[in-house]
Amino acid sequence: MPNTIQTNVKIGKFASIEESSRGSILSIGSFSEIDDFVKIKFTGGTGHIFIGERVYINSGTVLYSGNGIKIGDYVLIGPNCSIVPVNHAFEDRNVKIINQRFAESKGGIVIEDDVWIGANVTILDGAYIRNGAVIGANSLVSGEVEEFSINVGTPLKCIGYRK
Repeated sequence: MPNTIQTNVKIGKFASIEESSRGSILSIGSFSEIDDFVKIKFTGGTGHIFIGERVYINSGTVLYSGNGIKIGDYVLIGPNCSIVPVNHAFEDRNVKIINQRFAESKGGIVIEDDVWIGANVTILDGAYIRNGAVIGANSLVSGEVEEFSINVGTPLKCIGYRK
């Protein structure tokens, strides 16, 4: 299955989208926008990156393929976010971390529809952000986030719900 980028997608002149050397797929839905200085990097696994329709990814954000990323429709991602569905193995102290390669997958990253992710958010392998959730700036997401919840901080804390 080849990469699929709809013809009406806007990709900034200074965005960087790498080609996968392992057969991972990139799919970007209609009317999505990838701003300047966004980096899409195929590394750390064989996961695919699926970006839905009418998604906006702001400057400075980095997406690693790792164990896979699925982003729904109408998602807003603020500047300087890191979406990282992969972890380094480090358990064996007799082996350099760089030589231990990558840890077992926690399931990749799923971001459902109508989600707003603020600036400087880091989303880790195993994160599942449900429909309509809001993630405040400078937060760390590593687990499941309830639908329509408003979340902030490190560790992430729910502070309310959208009405």
